[in-house]
Amino acid sequence: MNRFWEHEYFRALLALGLPAEDFAVTGSAVLYAHGVIGDPRDLDVLARGKAWDRVARLGEPKPTPLAEGAEIALGDIQFLDRWFPGWDTDVLIDEADVLHGLRFVRLEVIRATKAMLGRPRDLEHVELIDAHVAKGLT
Repeated sequence: MNRFWEHEYFRALLALGLPAEDFAVTGSAVLYAHGVIGDPRDLDVLARGKAWDRVARLGEPKPTPLAEGAEIALGDIQFLDRWFPGWDTDVLIDEADVLHGLRFVRLEVIRATKAMLGRPRDLEHVELIDAHVAKGLT
């Protein structure tokens, strides 16, 4: 695991002061936090309740292009009010791994999502996750 909390995206997320129980980092940033990949291109955050309400006061919710629901872009941070069909937002946040006080959607969920999407970058990430898990690094 790297010192993810020092990355500018994570510092910006923490600076928002969102209630920790109402959001979880998701997408490729989970891989970054686990040391599976280098620098993430952005930060995706699954948010609900008070965290979503606070973010909605800072940016305009818009339909998300890849899944049902809404997203709010604050610079390089994308806040999502739900994940892909078949996953429950509350369960993903409640069952998230906690690393240095931040919740991260579980690696197996990220792997399943990337396999489902099937884009070249996602499939590369699936291979990297599998290698990481095979080495016992999670």
